[in-house]
Amino acid sequence: MSDLEIRPAERADLPAIVAMLADDPLGAQRESPDDLTPYIAAFERLDPDPNQHLVVADRAGKVVGTLQLTLIPGLSRRGTTRSIIEGVRVHTDERGSGLGTRLIEWAVEESRTQGCRLVQLTSDATRTDAHRFYERLGFEPSHVGFKLVL
Repeated sequence: MSDLEIRPAERADLPAIVAMLADDPLGAQRESPDDLTPYIAAFERLDPDPNQHLVVADRAGKVVGTLQLTLIPGLSRRGTTRSIIEGVRVHTDERGSGLGTRLIEWAVEESRTQGCRLVQLTSDATRTDAHRFYERLGFEPSHVGFKLVL
């Protein structure tokens, strides 16, 4: 994996990122790679925010993975800053290569560097393979998550 670079995402990376977001049964229902307009607007909101880290895994100029790391300063846990990992995706050609592990390890280390004391993530209840993956990396299924679609 020495030819792999994890770097900040650029606007030009959006087609590849959105294609990965849409490339699974859940993403196919909620993503729209044919219309990048909402993704461009979202990118323009998060890119200048120092608490948002949208990154891609780049191998020889090809985007092969992505995730978003959000830093949240808070009062609970004695003023702890926590991070949330979202939108983890690995290109179909790279699945099983260790790239997912590399991305999560990057996110955990970046969280430490940014002074976070807690890293959290959610995973859809149907993604049992992902649950095993995160548990193998030391994450504990300690909470029940709730969402309200608006």
